[in-house]
Amino acid sequence: MRKPSPHPTRRGVLALGASVLAAPALAQASWPNKPVRFVVAFPPGGLADVLIRMLAPQLGEALGQPVVIDNRGGAGGNVAAVETARNGADGHTFMVNVTTLESVNPIMFEKMPVDPGQELQHVALLANTQLFLATRPTLPPNTVAEFVAYAKANPGKLSFGSAGNGTTPHVGGELFKQTAGFFATHIPYRGMAPAIQDVMAGQIDYALVPGTVFPSVKAGKLKLLAVASPRRPSYYTAAPTIEEAGFGKVYVDTPFAVYAPAAMPAANVARMNRELNKLLVQPAVKARFADVGAEPLALSPAELTAMVKDEIALFGPIVRARGIKAD
Repeated sequence: MRKPSPHPTRRGVLALGASVLAAPALAQASWPNKPVRFVVAFPPGGLADVLIRMLAPQLGEALGQPVVIDNRGGAGGNVAAVETARNGADGHTFMVNVTTLESVNPIMFEKMPVDPGQELQHVALLANTQLFLATRPTLPPNTVAEFVAYAKANPGKLSFGSAGNGTTPHVGGELFKQTAGFFATHIPYRGMAPAIQDVMAGQIDYALVPGTVFPSVKAGKLKLLAVASPRRPSYYTAAPTIEEAGFGKVYVDTPFAVYAPAAMPAANVARMNRELNKLLVQPAVKARFADVGAEPLALSPAELTAMVKDEIALFGPIVRARGIKAD
Protein backbone atom coordinates (compact mmCIF):
# COMPACT_ATOMS: atom_id res chain seq x y z
CA MET A 1 0.00 0.00 0.00
CA ARG A 2 1.39 3.41 -1.02
CA LYS A 3 2.08 5.77 1.87
CA PRO A 4 0.92 9.39 1.65
CA SER A 5 3.73 11.77 0.74
CA PRO A 6 4.87 13.98 3.65
CA HIS A 7 5.41 16.78 1.14
CA PRO A 8 2.55 18.63 -0.61
CA THR A 9 2.06 17.69 -4.23
CA ARG A 10 2.01 20.27 -7.05
CA ARG A 11 -1.76 19.71 -7.35
CA GLY A 12 -2.21 20.30 -3.61
CA VAL A 13 -0.20 23.53 -3.73
CA LEU A 14 -2.24 24.79 -6.65
CA ALA A 15 -5.48 23.93 -4.90
CA LEU A 16 -4.36 25.66 -1.71
CA GLY A 17 -3.28 28.72 -3.69
CA ALA A 18 -6.58 28.88 -5.52
CA SER A 19 -8.54 28.74 -2.28
CA VAL A 20 -6.43 31.54 -0.77
CA LEU A 21 -6.89 33.70 -3.86
CA ALA A 22 -10.61 33.02 -3.89
CA ALA A 23 -11.11 34.17 -0.30
CA PRO A 24 -10.94 37.94 -1.00
CA ALA A 25 -13.15 37.52 -4.04
CA LEU A 26 -15.77 35.70 -1.97
CA ALA A 27 -15.55 38.37 0.72
CA GLN A 28 -16.03 41.10 -1.87
CA ALA A 29 -18.94 39.27 -3.50
CA SER A 30 -20.71 39.11 -0.12
CA TRP A 31 -21.09 42.90 -0.05
CA PRO A 32 -23.61 44.27 0.63
CA ASN A 33 -24.82 42.06 3.45
CA LYS A 34 -27.47 44.41 4.83
CA PRO A 35 -29.69 47.26 3.53
CA VAL A 36 -27.85 50.07 1.73
CA ARG A 37 -28.63 53.57 2.98
CA PHE A 38 -28.67 56.66 0.78
CA VAL A 39 -28.56 59.89 2.78
CA VAL A 40 -30.26 62.50 0.57
CA ALA A 41 -29.34 66.14 1.16
CA PHE A 42 -32.82 67.47 0.39
CA PRO A 43 -36.38 66.94 1.64
CA PRO A 44 -38.77 64.39 0.12
CA GLY A 45 -40.12 65.59 -3.22
CA GLY A 46 -36.97 67.44 -4.22
CA LEU A 47 -35.24 66.42 -7.44
CA ALA A 48 -32.38 64.56 -5.73
CA ASP A 49 -34.93 62.56 -3.76
CA VAL A 50 -37.03 61.85 -6.87
CA LEU A 51 -34.04 60.62 -8.88
CA ILE A 52 -32.64 58.19 -6.34
CA ARG A 53 -36.11 56.84 -5.58
CA MET A 54 -36.56 56.14 -9.29
CA LEU A 55 -33.47 53.92 -9.21
CA ALA A 56 -33.92 52.39 -5.76
CA PRO A 57 -35.99 49.29 -6.73
CA GLN A 58 -33.68 48.22 -9.57
CA LEU A 59 -30.55 49.13 -7.64
CA GLY A 60 -31.71 47.10 -4.66
CA GLU A 61 -32.39 44.13 -6.95
CA ALA A 62 -28.92 44.40 -8.48
CA LEU A 63 -27.25 44.64 -5.07
CA GLY A 64 -29.37 41.94 -3.47
CA GLN A 65 -30.31 44.24 -0.58
CA PRO A 66 -33.01 46.87 -0.04
CA VAL A 67 -32.13 50.53 -0.67
CA VAL A 68 -33.23 52.82 2.15
CA ILE A 69 -33.67 56.57 1.59
CA ASP A 70 -32.77 58.83 4.52
CA ASN A 71 -33.64 62.51 3.87
CA ARG A 72 -31.33 64.91 5.74
CA GLY A 73 -31.91 68.38 4.29
CA GLY A 74 -30.37 71.61 5.51
CA ALA A 75 -27.30 73.86 5.50
CA GLY A 76 -26.69 73.57 1.76
CA GLY A 77 -26.02 69.85 1.98
CA ASN A 78 -23.79 70.03 5.06
CA VAL A 79 -26.28 68.22 7.30
CA ALA A 80 -26.28 65.19 5.02
CA ALA A 81 -22.50 65.36 4.63
CA VAL A 82 -21.96 65.27 8.39
CA GLU A 83 -24.35 62.33 8.77
CA THR A 84 -22.57 60.42 6.00
CA ALA A 85 -19.01 61.17 7.11
CA ARG A 86 -19.58 60.64 10.85
CA ASN A 87 -22.23 57.91 10.96
CA GLY A 88 -21.56 56.02 7.74
CA ALA A 89 -18.73 53.76 8.85
CA ASP A 90 -20.77 50.59 8.32
CA GLY A 91 -19.65 50.31 4.70
CA HIS A 92 -23.26 50.53 3.52
CA THR A 93 -23.91 54.30 3.66
CA PHE A 94 -23.84 56.58 0.61
CA MET A 95 -25.05 60.12 0.01
CA VAL A 96 -26.76 62.02 -2.79
CA ASN A 97 -25.77 65.68 -2.72
CA VAL A 98 -25.17 68.61 -5.04
CA THR A 99 -21.54 69.24 -5.89
CA THR A 100 -21.83 72.79 -4.52
CA LEU A 101 -21.01 71.00 -1.28
CA GLU A 102 -17.43 71.30 -2.55
CA SER A 103 -17.52 74.34 -4.86
CA VAL A 104 -19.63 76.78 -2.82
CA ASN A 105 -19.98 75.68 0.79
CA PRO A 106 -16.31 76.03 1.79
CA ILE A 107 -16.50 79.70 0.74
CA MET A 108 -20.01 80.41 1.98
CA PHE A 109 -19.68 78.89 5.45
CA GLU A 110 -17.28 80.53 7.89
CA LYS A 111 -16.54 77.09 9.34
CA MET A 112 -17.40 73.85 7.58
CA PRO A 113 -18.62 71.03 9.86
CA VAL A 114 -17.08 68.50 7.49
CA ASP A 115 -14.18 68.55 5.02
CA PRO A 116 -15.58 67.03 1.81
CA GLY A 117 -12.13 66.49 0.32
CA GLN A 118 -10.87 64.57 3.34
CA GLU A 119 -13.94 62.91 4.84
CA LEU A 120 -15.85 61.95 1.68
CA GLN A 121 -15.08 60.39 -1.68
CA HIS A 122 -16.73 60.46 -5.10
CA VAL A 123 -18.67 57.39 -6.21
CA ALA A 124 -20.74 58.32 -9.28
CA LEU A 125 -22.72 61.07 -10.96
CA LEU A 126 -26.41 60.41 -10.59
CA ALA A 127 -27.48 63.06 -13.10
CA ASN A 128 -26.78 66.48 -14.51
CA THR A 129 -29.79 68.76 -14.39
CA GLN A 130 -30.63 72.09 -15.95
CA LEU A 131 -32.35 74.99 -14.22
CA PHE A 132 -35.13 76.95 -15.90
CA LEU A 133 -36.20 80.54 -15.34
CA ALA A 134 -39.83 80.23 -14.23
CA THR A 135 -42.17 82.96 -13.00
CA ARG A 136 -45.54 83.15 -11.34
CA PRO A 137 -48.24 83.03 -14.04
CA THR A 138 -49.52 86.52 -13.21
CA LEU A 139 -46.17 88.21 -13.80
CA PRO A 140 -46.54 90.25 -17.07
CA PRO A 141 -43.30 89.30 -18.94
CA ASN A 142 -43.42 86.40 -21.40
CA THR A 143 -39.81 86.49 -22.62
CA VAL A 144 -36.41 86.95 -21.00
CA ALA A 145 -36.01 90.38 -22.58
CA GLU A 146 -39.41 91.48 -21.25
CA PHE A 147 -38.54 90.05 -17.84
CA VAL A 148 -35.27 92.00 -17.58
CA ALA A 149 -36.97 95.21 -18.76
CA TYR A 150 -39.73 94.69 -16.19
CA ALA A 151 -37.21 94.06 -13.39
CA LYS A 152 -35.29 97.21 -14.27
CA ALA A 153 -38.50 99.25 -14.39
CA ASN A 154 -39.48 97.92 -10.94
CA PRO A 155 -36.20 98.00 -8.97
CA GLY A 156 -36.31 96.01 -5.74
CA LYS A 157 -39.90 94.88 -6.22
CA LEU A 158 -39.19 91.36 -7.50
CA SER A 159 -38.23 88.41 -5.30
CA PHE A 160 -36.80 85.04 -6.24
CA GLY A 161 -36.58 81.80 -4.33
CA SER A 162 -33.94 79.11 -4.07
CA ALA A 163 -33.24 75.84 -2.29
CA GLY A 164 -31.10 77.76 0.20
CA ASN A 165 -28.10 80.07 0.34
CA GLY A 166 -25.31 78.91 -1.93
CA THR A 167 -27.34 76.30 -3.80
CA THR A 168 -27.18 76.42 -7.59
CA PRO A 169 -30.63 78.08 -7.88
CA HIS A 170 -29.25 80.85 -5.63
CA VAL A 171 -25.86 81.15 -7.33
CA GLY A 172 -27.59 81.10 -10.72
CA GLY A 173 -30.05 83.75 -9.62
CA GLU A 174 -27.22 86.01 -8.48
CA LEU A 175 -25.31 85.42 -11.72
CA PHE A 176 -28.42 86.28 -13.76
CA LYS A 177 -28.90 89.52 -11.81
CA GLN A 178 -25.24 90.38 -12.31
CA THR A 179 -25.11 89.71 -16.06
CA ALA A 180 -28.49 91.31 -16.81
CA GLY A 181 -28.02 94.28 -14.48
CA PHE A 182 -31.12 94.26 -12.29
CA PHE A 183 -31.91 93.74 -8.60
CA ALA A 184 -34.29 91.29 -6.93
CA THR A 185 -34.55 90.07 -3.35
CA HIS A 186 -33.40 86.52 -2.65
CA ILE A 187 -35.64 84.32 -0.47
CA PRO A 188 -33.92 81.07 0.65
CA TYR A 189 -35.97 77.92 1.32
CA ARG A 190 -35.14 74.46 2.63
CA GLY A 191 -35.25 72.80 -0.77
CA MET A 192 -36.76 73.77 -4.12
CA ALA A 193 -40.16 72.13 -3.61
CA PRO A 194 -41.43 74.79 -1.16
CA ALA A 195 -39.88 77.57 -3.24
CA ILE A 196 -41.71 76.35 -6.35
CA GLN A 197 -44.96 76.16 -4.40
CA ASP A 198 -44.56 79.80 -3.38
CA VAL A 199 -43.86 80.90 -6.98
CA MET A 200 -47.06 79.16 -8.11
CA ALA A 201 -48.97 80.74 -5.22
CA GLY A 202 -47.65 84.20 -6.08
CA GLN A 203 -45.81 84.62 -2.78
CA ILE A 204 -42.56 85.21 -4.70
CA ASP A 205 -42.08 86.20 -8.33
CA TYR A 206 -39.67 83.73 -9.89
CA ALA A 207 -37.00 81.09 -9.40
CA LEU A 208 -34.50 79.00 -11.29
CA VAL A 209 -36.17 75.61 -11.09
CA PRO A 210 -35.57 72.01 -12.20
CA GLY A 211 -37.58 70.18 -14.82
CA THR A 212 -39.89 68.70 -12.20
CA VAL A 213 -42.03 71.79 -12.92
CA PHE A 214 -42.91 70.75 -16.50
CA PRO A 215 -46.39 69.47 -15.54
CA SER A 216 -47.08 72.73 -13.67
CA VAL A 217 -45.94 74.76 -16.70
CA LYS A 218 -48.22 72.72 -18.94
CA ALA A 219 -51.10 73.30 -16.50
CA GLY A 220 -50.53 77.06 -16.57
CA LYS A 221 -49.39 77.27 -12.96
CA LEU A 222 -45.96 78.60 -13.96
CA LYS A 223 -44.45 80.45 -16.92
CA LEU A 224 -41.16 79.06 -18.19
CA LEU A 225 -39.02 81.64 -19.99
CA ALA A 226 -35.51 80.21 -20.47
CA VAL A 227 -32.90 77.68 -19.43
CA ALA A 228 -29.74 78.63 -17.50
CA SER A 229 -27.41 76.34 -19.42
CA PRO A 230 -24.90 76.51 -22.29
CA ARG A 231 -27.39 74.69 -24.54
CA ARG A 232 -31.02 73.79 -24.79
CA PRO A 233 -31.47 70.34 -23.27
CA SER A 234 -32.56 67.60 -25.65
CA TYR A 235 -35.61 66.80 -23.50
CA TYR A 236 -36.94 70.40 -23.63
CA THR A 237 -35.87 72.46 -26.62
CA ALA A 238 -38.68 75.04 -26.51
CA ALA A 239 -36.98 77.30 -23.97
CA PRO A 240 -34.07 79.46 -25.22
CA THR A 241 -30.94 79.75 -23.14
CA ILE A 242 -30.48 82.98 -21.21
CA GLU A 243 -27.37 83.56 -23.31
CA GLU A 244 -29.41 83.20 -26.53
CA ALA A 245 -31.72 85.87 -25.18
CA GLY A 246 -28.73 88.21 -24.91
CA PHE A 247 -28.08 88.27 -21.16
CA GLY A 248 -24.74 86.58 -20.65
CA LYS A 249 -23.37 83.15 -19.87
CA VAL A 250 -25.68 82.12 -17.07
CA TYR A 251 -24.55 78.50 -16.80
CA VAL A 252 -25.70 76.75 -13.65
CA ASP A 253 -26.26 73.12 -14.48
CA THR A 254 -26.72 71.17 -11.25
CA PRO A 255 -24.88 67.87 -10.89
CA PHE A 256 -26.28 65.45 -8.31
CA ALA A 257 -23.41 63.27 -7.15
CA VAL A 258 -23.17 60.11 -5.10
CA TYR A 259 -20.61 60.23 -2.30
CA ALA A 260 -19.32 57.76 0.27
CA PRO A 261 -17.35 58.15 3.49
CA ALA A 262 -13.61 58.40 2.85
CA ALA A 263 -13.05 55.08 4.63
CA MET A 264 -15.46 53.17 2.38
CA PRO A 265 -13.53 50.19 0.89
CA ALA A 266 -12.55 50.69 -2.75
CA ALA A 267 -14.31 47.45 -3.73
CA ASN A 268 -17.64 48.76 -2.35
CA VAL A 269 -17.23 52.06 -4.21
CA ALA A 270 -16.38 50.25 -7.45
CA ARG A 271 -19.40 47.95 -7.10
CA MET A 272 -21.78 50.85 -6.45
CA ASN A 273 -20.34 52.84 -9.37
CA ARG A 274 -20.75 49.83 -11.66
CA GLU A 275 -24.34 49.08 -10.64
CA LEU A 276 -25.45 52.70 -10.85
CA ASN A 277 -23.84 53.22 -14.25
CA LYS A 278 -25.51 50.08 -15.61
CA LEU A 279 -28.87 51.62 -14.72
CA LEU A 280 -28.06 55.11 -15.97
CA VAL A 281 -27.45 53.97 -19.55
CA GLN A 282 -30.77 52.14 -19.84
CA PRO A 283 -33.18 53.85 -22.28
CA ALA A 284 -36.07 53.51 -19.83
CA VAL A 285 -34.09 55.29 -17.10
CA LYS A 286 -33.04 58.05 -19.49
CA ALA A 287 -36.68 58.59 -20.46
CA ARG A 288 -37.85 58.75 -16.84
CA PHE A 289 -35.07 61.17 -15.90
CA ALA A 290 -35.93 63.36 -18.91
CA ASP A 291 -39.48 63.66 -17.61
CA VAL A 292 -38.14 65.57 -14.59
CA GLY A 293 -35.44 67.50 -16.44
CA ALA A 294 -32.41 65.35 -15.68
CA GLU A 295 -29.73 63.80 -17.88
CA PRO A 296 -28.12 60.64 -16.48
CA LEU A 297 -24.36 60.48 -17.02
CA ALA A 298 -22.31 57.34 -16.35
CA LEU A 299 -19.01 58.65 -14.99
CA SER A 300 -16.14 57.10 -13.10
CA PRO A 301 -15.15 58.57 -9.72
CA ALA A 302 -12.12 60.18 -11.38
CA GLU A 303 -14.26 61.80 -14.07
CA LEU A 304 -16.60 63.17 -11.41
CA THR A 305 -13.64 64.60 -9.53
CA ALA A 306 -12.50 66.45 -12.68
CA MET A 307 -16.03 67.86 -13.16
CA VAL A 308 -16.08 69.17 -9.60
CA LYS A 309 -12.73 70.90 -10.10
CA ASP A 310 -14.19 72.75 -13.09
CA GLU A 311 -17.21 73.77 -11.03
CA ILE A 312 -15.01 75.11 -8.24
CA ALA A 313 -13.26 77.34 -10.78
CA LEU A 314 -16.63 78.60 -12.13
CA PHE A 315 -18.66 79.14 -8.96
CA GLY A 316 -15.95 80.30 -6.56
CA PRO A 317 -15.54 83.78 -8.08
CA ILE A 318 -19.34 84.29 -8.26
CA VAL A 319 -19.85 83.42 -4.61
CA ARG A 320 -17.05 85.75 -3.53
CA ALA A 321 -18.14 88.62 -5.81
CA ARG A 322 -21.78 88.49 -4.68
CA GLY A 323 -20.85 88.05 -1.02
CA ILE A 324 -22.97 84.93 -0.61
CA LYS A 325 -22.90 83.76 3.00
CA ALA A 326 -24.72 81.09 4.96
CA ASP A 327 -27.73 82.04 7.05
